[in-house]
Amino acid sequence: MHIVHTESSVGWGGQEIRILSEALGMVERGHRITLVTPPEAIIFREARTRGVATVPLAIGRKKISAIGALHGWLKKNPVDVINTHSSTDSWLSALACRFLANAPPIVRTRHISAPVPYNFATRWLYSTATRHIVTTGEKLRNEMIDRNGFDPQGITSVPTGIDTRRFVPGDRNAARQQLGLPTGCKIVGIVATLRSWKGHSYLLDAFAALADKTARLVIVGDGPQRQALKSRIARLSLVERVIMPGNQDDVVPWFQALDVCVLPSYANEGVPQA
Repeated sequence: MHIVHTESSVGWGGQEIRILSEALGMVERGHRITLVTPPEAIIFREARTRGVATVPLAIGRKKISAIGALHGWLKKNPVDVINTHSSTDSWLSALACRFLANAPPIVRTRHISAPVPYNFATRWLYSTATRHIVTTGEKLRNEMIDRNGFDPQGITSVPTGIDTRRFVPGDRNAARQQLGLPTGCKIVGIVATLRSWKGHSYLLDAFAALADKTARLVIVGDGPQRQALKSRIARLSLVERVIMPGNQDDVVPWFQALDVCVLPSYANEGVPQA
């Protein structure tokens, strides 16, 4: 089966990581996978690095030219299923298929918990243009049924899977030595994209109030809130106690090094990867 994943987002986070994990899993099961995404998107580069077939198309904005580009590619390349992941690529795929003979069915994966707009256009997108909806958690599925009135038979919850062969407990001190972290103290950590709703600022405030001033805080990840968080760290006099290593290709040893893993996220989550 030829499955096409579309992603209009140019950023990087749990959603993009899940897309690539699913793509690689489908390849292992014998399917042909193609990822259609803007050439400037981080997932475009990461997919190529992981050996996932990619097609660079300018689908980052809701433009007529983007509909035409996607329609033209789909017309030349037989596809069995299109799996869309963000609002923009979902609309572009739906409209491109609208003008395509023998259009493939569209599966819309809803990754985040933000409410789906309740209007005629969105209902057409989710109920008519889309063959099936996938959510990353049962709560999201229930909200779409209760709030939007979508058919329960047309929505399936597929929580994000975890590779239990990879994410296993390890030797904490060995992991710390590998990462250059101190071994004689407690370490609290968070692994998440640096976005406002992930709650890093609340974590910093709580960490500053800890009685144990020998403890360290590790913030793994990068994103638009990096500079704001660094400024907050300075204001709280935590520069010597907070470690920010940025994005990490392999987060396993970082988890293994922690005494406490924290996730203070308060909005827009589907199923947090951490």
